[in-house]
Amino acid sequence: PYYVDLNQILYLQASLHSSDPNLVLFVDTCVASPDPSDFSTLTYDLIRSGCIKDPTYSSYYSPYRGVSQFAFNAFSFVNRYLSVYLRCELVVCRYNDYSSRCYQGCVSRFRRDAGS
Repeated sequence: PYYVDLNQILYLQASLHSSDPNLVLFVDTCVASPDPSDFSTLTYDLIRSGCIKDPTYSSYYSPYRGVSQFAFNAFSFVNRYLSVYLRCELVVCRYNDYSSRCYQGCVSRFRRDAGS
């Protein structure tokens, strides 16, 4: 566990360990939950499908392609939960493959009506 005060800025870094220098890392989704085994009932989205949902979320430039850095302000789920757990989904892509998920940024998914 990592203990922080409310509203303290948390800095996180994800690193890809690979011998291939042409891979990039992209933070697609980060969800917080007071329950480490349930990320669907009571959750809070920091970023979803590349779209920032929390106004305190910031991503940072890294000179290394296989490193993603981001930060957000620590928060609590009401006052009933002392712990907050984070689950992030990251995507690995080829450098300069602009058709890959890593280069699409925020993706809004809409359902279409199939009609009659």
